[in-house]
Amino acid sequence: MSSDAMKIARNTVVTLDYRVSDPTGRVLDEGTAPLTYLHGGYGDLFANIEAALDGKAIGQTVKVNLLPEDAFGLYEKELVLEEDRADFPADIAVGMQFELANADDDEETLYRVVGFDDDKVVLDGNHPLAGQALVFTCTVAAVRAASAAEIRQRRATA
Repeated sequence: MSSDAMKIARNTVVTLDYRVSDPTGRVLDEGTAPLTYLHGGYGDLFANIEAALDGKAIGQTVKVNLLPEDAFGLYEKELVLEEDRADFPADIAVGMQFELANADDDEETLYRVVGFDDDKVVLDGNHPLAGQALVFTCTVAAVRAASAAEIRQRRATA
């Protein structure tokens, strides 16, 4: 089968031109660089998007509406923390990120600085798009069979 006729299936490397918007059409991610992933349930894309792409070929376009729970999850108020300003660097800025250990396990969560004043810093551990419905629109730019090494490497990190 020539690569021109190849369809997206398990263990194919897929390149997408994409854009992410909210349901009103406001663009959230212009997709300035193509997205390349290994298709087949490796967790590289949201399951609903992979399912919609299965069997598609180069040039085909897919539009997938994602509820928050199918994308970056629901917004969790408990992931917003107020911390003592003295515990942070002097050059702190909104948008800076810090990994903090969770109290109940050994996992770490990435927190973004969303505000601060002289006394406190407000951190948010939610993904910036948590709680939002999304519209993912993409066009298949390339499809090729994955090498055995690419599959082994992805399985090792999945």
